[in-house]
Amino acid sequence: MKHLLTVLKYALLLSISGALMWYAVRGQDLSRIGHYIRTANYFWLSLSLILSALGYFSRAYRWQMQLDASQNPTSYWRVYHSMMVGYLANLVLPRAGEVIRCSVLRRTAGVPVQVALGTVVTERVIDVLVLLLLVSGTLLLDFKTFWTFINEELLAGKADTIARNPTPLIIAGLIALVLLAGVVYALFRNLEKLRQIALFNKAMLFVKGLLAGVFSVLKLRNKGAFLLHTLFTWVVYFLLSYLAFFCFPETYGLDMRAGLAVLTFGTFGMAAPVAGGIGPYHVLVQGTLLVYGVSKEAGIAYALVVHGAQTLLVVLLGGISFVAVAASDKGNIADEAEALAHEPLTTE
Repeated sequence: MKHLLTVLKYALLLSISGALMWYAVRGQDLSRIGHYIRTANYFWLSLSLILSALGYFSRAYRWQMQLDASQNPTSYWRVYHSMMVGYLANLVLPRAGEVIRCSVLRRTAGVPVQVALGTVVTERVIDVLVLLLLVSGTLLLDFKTFWTFINEELLAGKADTIARNPTPLIIAGLIALVLLAGVVYALFRNLEKLRQIALFNKAMLFVKGLLAGVFSVLKLRNKGAFLLHTLFTWVVYFLLSYLAFFCFPETYGLDMRAGLAVLTFGTFGMAAPVAGGIGPYHVLVQGTLLVYGVSKEAGIAYALVVHGAQTLLVVLLGGISFVAVAASDKGNIADEAEALAHEPLTTE
């Protein structure tokens, strides 16, 4: 039954990706999309891929800094290979890559899964904070453009109505806060009873290990270098979006504000719980470019080329890392990775 539910889950996610891809290309001239892809200037895309590879090296070094701070030092290449195997897994098993890379690091370097996962959680929190700053910057720089598009094209004028009468939204927010407060109160009120449950105690042990990894960022030896690598990673992400504009005639004249918008909303698409962001990324990038006057055909061609190139790069680098890990490990990494993707974590 468990395997059947797993198959159904991934079949559902695959169906969502397929439906979104169909939505992105429906009613469009497929021959025109193919023409855009065939005639693209791939020099700029090649340059962006080189920068992307440097970004992966930088992220691995940043993760190594966190592991060192959590009192679990290990070599750079073990960290890098574990990270890339996780990225490779995300192309097949949505959002399982974070667990898998921690598992690989446990096998190759002995780092406890919960501690490694805690450092990954910290990574994600930092990335979310950066993304919120990007959203704010995007809306501040082009607020009028986005507001007009959302109001007139997507909501048919309803946005103005909501802005004039926000009372229903405020009431809904207050109800959500009351429900959340009720859940927190119930947990604290029954804390002693929960502590008598073995599963709860195991969960608390896991959470403690997780927090050790999360708060490792406060013990970094060189916080400046950590921030520098974080900044470099996001600059690389921006350049990936911006340099790809020069691949197509319709996007060639777009400025850095458009690049920031594509980066911001494209990141939301990549964060969606589907394999490799396929579908959500394409729809969001196509919609963002539509705001800046780019046709749907050119927008989906841009998304297909950029996403496809990045996917191939992850397959190449992740495949090399997978072989490197498998060659240095006597066990079966693939079997353990699959098992961890479908089973709860333990505190062992």
